[in-house]
Amino acid sequence: MKKTLYSLMLSDDVVREIDAIAHRRGTNRSALVNQILAEYADLVTPERRIYDIFRQIGEILGTDRELVPFVAPNTSTMSMKSSLQYRYRPTVKYSVELYRDRSERQALGELSVVFRTQSAELLDAMDRFFRLWTQIESELISSYLPRPTEYALYNGRFTRSIALSGGHDYSTADIASAISAYVRLFDRLMKGCLNGSMTAEDVRAEYIRWLHEGNTIL
Repeated sequence: MKKTLYSLMLSDDVVREIDAIAHRRGTNRSALVNQILAEYADLVTPERRIYDIFRQIGEILGTDRELVPFVAPNTSTMSMKSSLQYRYRPTVKYSVELYRDRSERQALGELSVVFRTQSAELLDAMDRFFRLWTQIESELISSYLPRPTEYALYNGRFTRSIALSGGHDYSTADIASAISAYVRLFDRLMKGCLNGSMTAEDVRAEYIRWLHEGNTIL
């Protein structure tokens, strides 16, 4: 949604109250006024759409025993924390960033998986899993997406672009459900691979089964 600079005549009392509300919400005056006017005109801004998607992801994962969601107000990023069944129970943080302006980027956003551990053994195992995951997805879903999925692995972080399969008009509920299901799948199969209960063949078979269940491809 394009933005243009406008001048408004506002009373000092109104500005003080708007600034106070904006401070409490962790945003700024312009963003808050824009949101207020959009709601009054019954328009959905990119910021509101992102907030609604994150709120629904939080509701979907709210009862999940493996993933703990956290949504910061007025941001384009939300996170989910998960614990590994490994020595010292290290945590993994999933971070979902959704782009406000998609006119310049065809992708919907980006998923990051951040892991902090001093264990060389665990780092190596996670590195192998991420490479396996990239290989499986490149084989199974690349033809269904509007653009090639972008992957990166560096400094304890794995990133992956998010782009929904084409030909559909996705609602905020559809997007929230798709992202939630994908992160759950990733987390479950990663843990299975790391604790030794799943082989590479098992991971691939589970991914195929998940696709056959009709889950939205990201």
